[in-house]
Amino acid sequence: MSSKLRLAVLGSTGSIGTSTLDVAARHPERIEVRALSAHSRVDELVAQCLRWKPRQAVVTDVARAADVRRHLKEQGCPTEVLEGPQALCEVATDPEVDAVMAAVVGAAGLPSCLAAARSGKRLLLANKEALVVGGAVFMQAVREGGATLIPIDSEHSAIFQCLPEDRSTWGQRVDHIILTASGGPFRQRDPASLEAVTPDEACAHPTWVMGRKISVDSATMMNKALEVIEARWLFDLTPERIRAVIHPQSIVHSMVVCRDQSVLAQMGTPDMRVPIAYGLAWPHRMESGASPLEWSSLKALSFEEADERRFPGLFLSWHALRGPLGSTAVLNAANEVAVERFLAGRIGFMDIYRLNARALGAIEPRLGEAADLEGLMELDQRVRAQVGQWANARTM
Repeated sequence: MSSKLRLAVLGSTGSIGTSTLDVAARHPERIEVRALSAHSRVDELVAQCLRWKPRQAVVTDVARAADVRRHLKEQGCPTEVLEGPQALCEVATDPEVDAVMAAVVGAAGLPSCLAAARSGKRLLLANKEALVVGGAVFMQAVREGGATLIPIDSEHSAIFQCLPEDRSTWGQRVDHIILTASGGPFRQRDPASLEAVTPDEACAHPTWVMGRKISVDSATMMNKALEVIEARWLFDLTPERIRAVIHPQSIVHSMVVCRDQSVLAQMGTPDMRVPIAYGLAWPHRMESGASPLEWSSLKALSFEEADERRFPGLFLSWHALRGPLGSTAVLNAANEVAVERFLAGRIGFMDIYRLNARALGAIEPRLGEAADLEGLMELDQRVRAQVGQWANARTM
């Protein structure tokens, strides 16, 4: 890089955000942190601002913004504090920002992702919901804005790393792709026992350290369902050309099967700093902080078929992709509500799947509802309200 990459980290207090800042700290000569954001973890945001002194910080929970502003002023920190969800879009379109790490969790991250895409930024996409909720709208914004879209999910980054830089050749080269999944904490558990799973059990991932929502998604394999949908849009593939396989060691992060049946795989230690560093340095590479693979300690790499009895949620992805435009947004909204209720102890673990399946079968997107951001947000809210009612009434 001839000059510093000016970076905005949206969702800087989450696991992806903190990993991004860890990578940035290793390359102060290459990366300048211009903006940070958080919703409710304001103490962490204040500490980050004191460390990085970004030009701006966004607090999307308006009620907490004044406290952040006061704390920073008391510490003599020059960071300007913006508030509310719209401020994320302001930061994402700032002419003095080159790259946006989109790590805001859930559908709440879609507006700022779209704003960054339309502004032609280097968009490091860790918010899979941007594509799950608004795939067609989002990819159109990327094309029209001239944005550089780089996936950060380890699986999609792996696919991206296996493909040539010239995207126009992808269709000629690829037969299908295989997304790997660790299988989460219940890979070998009796499916009949899953009804009794507690939130703490679901959040105890054997490989990755993640937030509670994504940990539950990993336990249900809904994270992989959402990644299948994301891959459809990122790589312009039909559902039939996207497959998933269980790989407990989390060493092979995903694979591309070429037309000639050669298989290209990206491998490495399970550390999110690897895809983050790749996204920040692309098309080059730089040190990430991840440990090297110890080949002598790798006794075996194993692969298993995903068990539909244990992980029925995974298979909802292909169902949604074959449905009317907007069906994937229905699935995502239902899942966010269901996981929230499960973590609050209000529904059971398998009720997450039941609510998701019911929503996908019973709520059909209205004509034109998935054509733009406004319609997608209306659909999202409609699904959330209905699924919330079902959850409250315990009618799965």
